[in-house]
Amino acid sequence: MREDATEPESKLLRAWQLAVLRFAVTLDDDDRIHALGVAGEVDRLGGAADDAFNFFRRTTAELCRVITGSGAQAEAIVLRFLTQIDNPRLRRAFEAAIANDRTPPKIVSSRSRPNVDLWRGLPSRRATGT
Repeated sequence: MREDATEPESKLLRAWQLAVLRFAVTLDDDDRIHALGVAGEVDRLGGAADDAFNFFRRTTAELCRVITGSGAQAEAIVLRFLTQIDNPRLRRAFEAAIANDRTPPKIVSSRSRPNVDLWRGLPSRRATGT
């Protein structure tokens, strides 16, 4: 983000970055549409009545194609987006969301046998009167 950006512009740019991150995490079409909508709002910040400025919508569409696994020059597009993110936590979250080596969490197929000695040494409930 630009250093001289006003507060509303900064918030809207951050909202756009978060919308793209959300799509990267969920890969949901509704989140893609939301990110494109926020990009349209950012494009309108310049005050162009004829809707000619479409940098953010175009960038969002490219990012969505790259995130879903298609698109030429994917690495260059992602790196360009990452350099624009000034918040380190947001940048790391986006990097993790689009990592190619994402592995799903391991599902435990069977539990180990419970320890039969777990209650050894404790008085039984009958012995305590409760």
